[in-house]
Amino acid sequence: MIVVSNSSPLISFEQLGKADLLAKLFDKILIPPAVRQETYEVLLLPQWVEERSLSQPLSALTLRWRLGNGEREAIALALELQADFLLMDELAGRRVAISLGLKALGTLGILLQAKQRNLIPAVKPLVEQLLAFGFHADEELVVWVLQSAGEK
Repeated sequence: MIVVSNSSPLISFEQLGKADLLAKLFDKILIPPAVRQETYEVLLLPQWVEERSLSQPLSALTLRWRLGNGEREAIALALELQADFLLMDELAGRRVAISLGLKALGTLGILLQAKQRNLIPAVKPLVEQLLAFGFHADEELVVWVLQSAGEK
């Protein structure tokens, strides 16, 4: 499975102290250079994260959207590698990715998958922690995730 990530899911799981869940769910996550710079800067990458440069410059297709460098490069890398999933939380980036035929999965969706695979006992406490850290999520999405997890 090919999984490309933007910064926000990686940062969110680090904040939760649950980065190991990403490794358990996806084995390896590929990130473009801009995401490395935004997320890890000079830190060593975890074994399950691999930086991958784009083989071609960003296309006009990804440059025309008002996205950050990390979002643009993550979308471009996911397209280039024909990724199974693009991990991204930002709504604008997700909309662009989906319009280009990518399957976008955000932090809340990843938590739901972790619960469904019995890697965590509950989603709600982690969602509450994220929200306390300043994570922005649509209230309807939070309710749907909790209902899907059987927690509301």
